[in-house]
Amino acid sequence: MSDQLVLIVGIHKHMQLHIIEGYIQRIYLVEDKAGLLLLDGCSRADVSTVADFIQQQLGRSLSDLKLVVVTHMHPDHAGGAHKLRRLTGARIACHPKAPRWYAGVLGRTAHLIDVSLTWWVASRLGKPKRHIWYNPILKPDMLLLDEQQLPTFPDWQVVYTPGHTDHDLSLLHTPTKQLYIADLIVSVKKRLVPPYPVCHPNQYKQSLKRVNSLQPNQLYFAHLPPREGCSINFDDILAQAPTLPKNHWHSMRNRIVHALGWQTNAH
Repeated sequence: MSDQLVLIVGIHKHMQLHIIEGYIQRIYLVEDKAGLLLLDGCSRADVSTVADFIQQQLGRSLSDLKLVVVTHMHPDHAGGAHKLRRLTGARIACHPKAPRWYAGVLGRTAHLIDVSLTWWVASRLGKPKRHIWYNPILKPDMLLLDEQQLPTFPDWQVVYTPGHTDHDLSLLHTPTKQLYIADLIVSVKKRLVPPYPVCHPNQYKQSLKRVNSLQPNQLYFAHLPPREGCSINFDDILAQAPTLPKNHWHSMRNRIVHALGWQTNAH
């Protein structure tokens, strides 16, 4: 096995969770009696990595991938979904608000910014620039609602955890209380912090509280190694959560306001 691949097995008698090192994030591939499930849509650069893992490491057919969940529309979570569906025949599932996230002129502008940010993160990680462009308008096969069981994989339950965007999903393996929370929590200088952006601060805080209330045994993150749920100081992360939206548009507006204020004071 490649040293870039991490394999976790034996989490549950009917399920194995494989963690694959992706372009800028961890990819979570579930293997159980119903087939294969991707807990996120990864980036377009990750499609060949996922396909190779299924065929070479697991010795399975690409058609065994039955479902790809898109937790939110950012490039490292949605960028590979359409291509994976074409390759494998898997269905794509997401929250009802996800397909509209990048709609319109402002949405397409945000998509350009987010793709550029993905390349910036990759460069910080020492990764080469790769083709990650994808259709910003997702075309899912099914929509997922809060507390719904995943089709074909009923042991996995949808947990709606907005804040980072308006449509973030987390996924709970109910028999073992293992919870994948995507970008709900990240790390900066070894401290657990809210992600960037936080588009809906109040919803974000409620999502953190909800995850804490679920008392997960294990938490899985897109950009962090797994951690025991009891090891997370949710109060500390809540204390760092912004009170106003923290995203591209507000950052740009604040720069403009600051510049105008500086010019006014200069005169």
